[in-house]
Amino acid sequence: MKKIIFLLLAILIVIAGILLFNTLSLTSRQVEPESLEKLDIPDAVFQNLSRAVQYRTISFSEDAIPDSTAFHGFHQFLADAFPLIHENLSLEKINEYSLLYKWEGSDASKKPIILMSHQDVVPVDQPTLKNWEAGPFEGKITDTHIIGRGTLDDKSSLIALMESVEKLLSESFTPSRTIYLAFGHDEEVGGKNGAGKIAAYLREKGINAAMALDEGGFLSESMVEGIDKPVAIVNLAEKGFASFRLIVETNGGHSSRPPKENTIGMLAQAIVDLENNQLPYKLVEPINYQFEYMGAELPFMEKLTFANPWLFKNGILEDLNAHTTTAPTIIEGGVKNNVIPTVAEATMNFRILPGETIETVKQHIQNSISDKIRVETVGFLTNPSPVSKIDSEAYKTLEKTIRSMFPNAVVVPGLVGGGTDARYFYDISDDVYRFYPLRITPESFTRFHGIDEKISKENYKEIIEFTYHLIRKFD
Repeated sequence: MKKIIFLLLAILIVIAGILLFNTLSLTSRQVEPESLEKLDIPDAVFQNLSRAVQYRTISFSEDAIPDSTAFHGFHQFLADAFPLIHENLSLEKINEYSLLYKWEGSDASKKPIILMSHQDVVPVDQPTLKNWEAGPFEGKITDTHIIGRGTLDDKSSLIALMESVEKLLSESFTPSRTIYLAFGHDEEVGGKNGAGKIAAYLREKGINAAMALDEGGFLSESMVEGIDKPVAIVNLAEKGFASFRLIVETNGGHSSRPPKENTIGMLAQAIVDLENNQLPYKLVEPINYQFEYMGAELPFMEKLTFANPWLFKNGILEDLNAHTTTAPTIIEGGVKNNVIPTVAEATMNFRILPGETIETVKQHIQNSISDKIRVETVGFLTNPSPVSKIDSEAYKTLEKTIRSMFPNAVVVPGLVGGGTDARYFYDISDDVYRFYPLRITPESFTRFHGIDEKISKENYKEIIEFTYHLIRKFD
């Protein structure tokens, strides 16, 4: 008995030693900031963002035709508001509505960079209008904020890029490497006709960029428990996107004599089966980087869990949403309250973790539900993106710029659950990243695609200053 006790004690000591060693070995990955010139940005910049919001460049669906009046009006506004850009950069209109500006560099041996944003916004639910501080397309400027659809997603980064390039041109700056500004028009419905076409155009031209940078990362505030500093999330990849329609077809019947297998009941059971049989949480790249970069900044006990994923990863992976998610989004069926329908359908949406694919998710669905239910893909589909590097010169430049602009921020590589236009640029760019310094809190996070979307004046100026210094850092 004593031998068993001593053996157990020895095992506990070894485990404790491993836990402690791994924890003490997890040191900060943050780079040293550099001093940057403080820009004097006039308040007049708020007017340009306000005007941009007033153009209703809405994407309603994949099949909807863009509002030519809104988009062409927005293009003319850009030409009027940023004359130096339109005098010094070339402009290609791709697929009529998407914009590709080229700022020719002085050194052809340097790979170009691509700075991205998108022109379109999501619709506003009419019943929510009463809950907005101002009309979503008024572009109202208050003492502290600019209000309107697109101020967070994504006209703030688009207009900030234009402001920073216009300022650099006013200073007679010429980049050594060529810079592309790529602004798609249909990101909110998948981006295949906008950013997808821009990427195809650049591919045909033989362009190979050092980096493409898009939205999809941000400055998180009070959203990571244990870290009281802003966390700059630089997303290296994004989950895939796929929706599947579950279709049940039966002979139907009268509700007074329901069959054992009721059309809607079968469909409901399939939904329950999928929700109860979720795909597993996994520690994959780039989730592992979050353990390293974020864990190093946490208090000791939290740091211990992040430093030892072999023992504690499950809870952390759940917090990071590190699995392929399952969400029922649409359900249809039935015509009358005393008729069992012959057909019922449900749409299930999956955000696919790197390492899994559209096909493996479809197989998972078929393995989880009755074989009497037909499974079909529907709408926009894309597999998870590749994962960009964290040891490239492009990443190091981006990381250094963030730390220099926001010295108290913790830079953390990550994975974005939503989709961005960036997915189309992996074939023509060595690395693809997602980050602009939007300051996001638990409260403001709900404003994305939601009610009372707005950005603070201070934060908007920060985005302009960041993009200005980023361009200079890449020179």
